[in-house]
Amino acid sequence: MNSLLTPVDPPQLYRSPAFAQGMIVAAGPTLYVGGQNGTDNTGALLDGLGPQTEQAMRNLLAVLAEAGSGPEHVAKLTIYLATGVDPSEAFAATRSVWGDHRTTVTVLTVTPARPGALVEIDAVAAIPPSTS
Repeated sequence: MNSLLTPVDPPQLYRSPAFAQGMIVAAGPTLYVGGQNGTDNTGALLDGLGPQTEQAMRNLLAVLAEAGSGPEHVAKLTIYLATGVDPSEAFAATRSVWGDHRTTVTVLTVTPARPGALVEIDAVAAIPPSTS
């Protein structure tokens, strides 16, 4: 993975190529990204689960980049899906933006606070040391 994160995958548990069972984070600055919805830069909510999920991931990546981090430094994602949506559609949309960065993931079904929101994603990430 990288020097900031070490996956923890006990041999008696399933090893997924998409997520780790646990993650050790090296001491240092940590970024907590608040829940990101599928909204554009005007605050408008996109239509449909796939587009909302892709936009929520792009919003998350923008916060990571602004803090000097990236998906390879994320220790934990939490994905909140509106009750009744297809999680496989959300997973496909997440992966199309996120790529192949293994991290720990929790997925929950909820009743979103914002009407029309189908997904919200938050994260915990390590901030790498400055290379300048």
